[in-house]
Amino acid sequence: MTVGSRSHVSRREFVLTGLAAAAGSASAQGYGEDLATLTLKQASDLVRRKRVSAVELTEACLTRIDRYDRAINTFITITREQALAAARDLDGELKRGRRRGPLHGIPIALKDNIDTAGVRTTAASGVFKDRVPTDDAEVVVRLKKAGAVVLGKLNLHEFALGGTSAVTYFGPVRNPWDLNRVAGGSSGGSAAAVALDMCFGTLGTDTGGSIRIPASLCGIVGFKPTYGRVSNRGVIPMAWTLDHVGPMCKTVEDAALMLAAIAGYDALDPTSVDAPVADYSRAIRMETSKLRVGVARAPFFDNLDPEVSKAVEAALDVVRTLTAGVMDVQVPRTGNVADVWNPEIYAYHLPWITKTPELYQAATRALIEGAGKANAATYAEARRQVDVVRREIQKVFATVDVLITPTQRGVAQPIVPPQPAPTGGRGGAPAPGAGGGIVNTAAFDIYGLPTISVPCGFSGSGLPIGLQISGNHFSESTVLALAHAYEQATEWHKRRPMLE
Repeated sequence: MTVGSRSHVSRREFVLTGLAAAAGSASAQGYGEDLATLTLKQASDLVRRKRVSAVELTEACLTRIDRYDRAINTFITITREQALAAARDLDGELKRGRRRGPLHGIPIALKDNIDTAGVRTTAASGVFKDRVPTDDAEVVVRLKKAGAVVLGKLNLHEFALGGTSAVTYFGPVRNPWDLNRVAGGSSGGSAAAVALDMCFGTLGTDTGGSIRIPASLCGIVGFKPTYGRVSNRGVIPMAWTLDHVGPMCKTVEDAALMLAAIAGYDALDPTSVDAPVADYSRAIRMETSKLRVGVARAPFFDNLDPEVSKAVEAALDVVRTLTAGVMDVQVPRTGNVADVWNPEIYAYHLPWITKTPELYQAATRALIEGAGKANAATYAEARRQVDVVRREIQKVFATVDVLITPTQRGVAQPIVPPQPAPTGGRGGAPAPGAGGGIVNTAAFDIYGLPTISVPCGFSGSGLPIGLQISGNHFSESTVLALAHAYEQATEWHKRRPMLE
């Protein structure tokens, strides 16, 4: 099986044209898995107009999973029967005149560190390989209430403790643009599944870049909202101070629709913030001509791969035509993110790392044991500094409305050959750097800013490159508006990998 560069956009147009011509009868028949190549918004509109059913969309995605997942290794658990049953129920509701909203009948998938009642949630680890939660995470509750159909649980870097998704009990996730390269992490399975049209959207988690890194390396959209905007309750933590949950989709508009379903205050989550939630579906239509754009060159443009530099500078040229102007700005230093997360990582894993360390992948075990050596005074100062810089970063937005940086300093790197894994596992060592690692992403977890990665180009070898756009706290609408305007002014988001 090889990777080609042929786009799926023509197939999307073919499907939409055919369905429009069919004028709403048994119009989806004959399109099969091609339905899965639509965007979430396109599929949602067809469901609303009753030209496509939830069952047809679900079957189309399951067909894609059956066809491609063996090569990419995105899914840990596929909830086939539950998904089809939920789709049938949602079709029944629609026939009775009840539509829950834009996600009604839309098949999505979840990173496997997000709890699902009655369905195992493993964090891609032998430690939790048989763990079955009794309750859904709050974000899953909200997605189901909005009418989403859950197809299953997606592979990730073990316990979200890395940026490649090559270290996992269930075997490495492969990049759909080049099967010999990493998908990025830790939400690698989420990014790869979206890129290959196995679902219309996914949820990832982001503590040092785990939504945006794989989004960049797999050529999709990944959005980390403001810290506290989306509930973390029921999500296996990496580090409580920095954990975020957010959507990963084919387009900015799709991400806005998913974010609208999961955003909002959760009184049972101590990290949740009670702040008004905007209409994100309207945000993408906001005027951007008056937006002031800041480019944070230091340190984010240091040591860029020349092809990344070229793509990002070209993207900035486009942004200049869409906004009031672009200026260089300085942002506050954040310090070493590991000083914040190491003690929190070790605190969470203490019950297992001391009793069953052999159940972890070797690289993960070494990381956690090293985190246990953290100094209490260093952690206290670093944790205080998080609160300081989250206030200091707001001063930057007195002169600009958004910040732009490259998402990664390079493109996806090769997967290192697998190393021996604990009993029955299929581990793999991380590729150094992955594509630039967390250097360009982790600062925005410390700042707590809403930050999106959108495709902005490809390397000469056909590997995706991402552009990172951030706004002030709880300014998701502004970020979405500029990201959407840039997306519509370019064609990068329309390119899709194709396995042949």
